[in-house]
Amino acid sequence: DLYYHLNREVKQKKVGFDENRSRFYGAEIVMALGYLHDNNIVYRDLKLENLLLDKDGHIKIADFGLCKEDISFQDRTRTFCGTPEYLAPEVLEDNDYGRSVDWWGVGVVLYEMLCGRLPFYAEKHEQLFELILRGQLRYPSKLSAAAKELLAGLLVKNPNRRLGGGPEDWREIQVAEFFKPIDWDKLYRKEIEPPFKPQLRSETDTTYFDSEFTQGKVVLTPPPARDGPLGAIEELDDIQGNFTQFSFHNIRESSLAENTENDHFADALERMEE
Repeated sequence: DLYYHLNREVKQKKVGFDENRSRFYGAEIVMALGYLHDNNIVYRDLKLENLLLDKDGHIKIADFGLCKEDISFQDRTRTFCGTPEYLAPEVLEDNDYGRSVDWWGVGVVLYEMLCGRLPFYAEKHEQLFELILRGQLRYPSKLSAAAKELLAGLLVKNPNRRLGGGPEDWREIQVAEFFKPIDWDKLYRKEIEPPFKPQLRSETDTTYFDSEFTQGKVVLTPPPARDGPLGAIEELDDIQGNFTQFSFHNIRESSLAENTENDHFADALERMEE
């Protein structure tokens, strides 16, 4: 995933991707999300871990579990969902929101690629959310004016004023100064050579997977095989113990709940459980 590749770049060079590489990935992400939006789908979980590179170096968006269908420009939803560091201000403020949340996510991802770090971060989620809502953006001096202008437009806290937040949606972003070098027709046809192509020995090559996952011991979570059906409904509780580390198991014991003690975030957690 893009998280792996960016992490490696930061470790080796102490900076993020250069602007040409970031521009290519950003353009493919914008086009992919634009396709979803044109089909009235809002993605809602954009992050580096959900952005994969195929064998030729093109972006592939993965994990559509939080997508919401039937969301046109005028439509709104209000489910509190997503990954903390990438949540848009309107989601945190418990407001109805639309497709513009995806463009906030693009802003966060592009900031990470260009700057080598998140635009807003704190270990405790309550502090993180306050930064997202109230914090000011800071840019490395190396960034071009066009890059700063794009990030500033995407990371506007008011979704109605955010770049891409109008009825033209992703087409507003297409014409940004930062993307002027991109031929969007060629990009669509995959006629632009990616800035990085993975060097693979076979279709099952795991070179670009973190060794933490490829060298770890496989531990099976299912319970022992049974000779028949459940003897009592209470046995379901025992089986649930196999899923304690899964995202949607007992949300109130998750890391997301630990630092959201005030009523505002408690209400949001209740909606996630519904």
